[in-house]
Amino acid sequence: MSRGGKIALGIAAAVILAGVGLWAARGALAVAAMERIYDRAMNADPYAGLPDGLHVGLCGSGSPMPDPGRAGPCTVVLAGRQLFVIDSGAGSVKNLALMNLPPGRVDAVFLTHLHSDHIDGLGELMLQRWAGGGRDAPVPIWGPSGVETVVAGFTDAYRIDSGFRIAHHGPKVVPPAGFGGVARPFDPPAEGPDLVLIDTPDLKVSAFPVRHEPVEPAVGYKFVYKGRSVVISGDTAASPRVEAAAKGADVLVHEGLAPNLVAMQTNAAKAHGRANLAAITHDILSYHTPPEEATAIAQRAGARYLLFTHIIPPLPMRALEGPFLGRSREIFSGEVRVGHDGDFLSLPTGGTQITRTNRLAIFQ
Repeated sequence: MSRGGKIALGIAAAVILAGVGLWAARGALAVAAMERIYDRAMNADPYAGLPDGLHVGLCGSGSPMPDPGRAGPCTVVLAGRQLFVIDSGAGSVKNLALMNLPPGRVDAVFLTHLHSDHIDGLGELMLQRWAGGGRDAPVPIWGPSGVETVVAGFTDAYRIDSGFRIAHHGPKVVPPAGFGGVARPFDPPAEGPDLVLIDTPDLKVSAFPVRHEPVEPAVGYKFVYKGRSVVISGDTAASPRVEAAAKGADVLVHEGLAPNLVAMQTNAAKAHGRANLAAITHDILSYHTPPEEATAIAQRAGARYLLFTHIIPPLPMRALEGPFLGRSREIFSGEVRVGHDGDFLSLPTGGTQITRTNRLAIFQ
């Protein structure tokens, strides 16, 4: 064998041995990685490293349709050091924790409407916020009329469990007075200015009606913190109130339904005799917004960034994002993104910068 061949053989042998060594040590490496993850998750200040500003993330970008890659609808807003959750779909509470935005730190919840997919994680959020945060007062839950019934129902459903936890951990760890939620119902005026819910020198939160008939009332929200702004559409057909709220906004978080892809579901349901599902997939077209219409709203409003959520239908392959968006990128001059669980936009105060990360990427 030539000298060059011996060298190549030696290198190959070294690579194989290194690979075998890494394989043998994989358990120890995984444990070390897990230790770092726990250290990060248990940090007394989960917001360390974030600039003062307005931050918005997707703790759930899905819809009622089964999607293994997306939790139910949930948006999180961090204004300075105040943490707010908008809607609480199934699986979203776990995503919050994985995004290092502990449910125990949630200051208030805002519901856009009372469809089941927007509230089916609310009981777990209430429980985790109480037990994980050692809270001594229930979480405020803002929402359209009817929210008081929903909050009372989840409080009753979890009451037996709360007793178990108090008996197990003791009242110092889980103060009985902090269990549950406090409903703060409101009715947004159909006409006139948006309804201001929170108004402080640094933060303003307002609600406005949207078009989700026959679901009434249904609302969107606008958060303004030290000059930076985020608008969240909630579930809606194309709405002039969303457009008005989004005038000059930094970020518009808007729902999206692609009729071309939903039509495939309808056709398949009809072909297999699933008349009820065919009717449902046809009916949902009337109270959601096609992506191209949402981008036209963002363009007319002068919003700078459009983030799609409540994705309908599920997109099991990234290659489907193009057909989902259609001509959206031609219509909107700003940045547009099909949202994924964990997406997190940071808007530091004192400027116009918008940066994106994904706080679940470490687990993917």
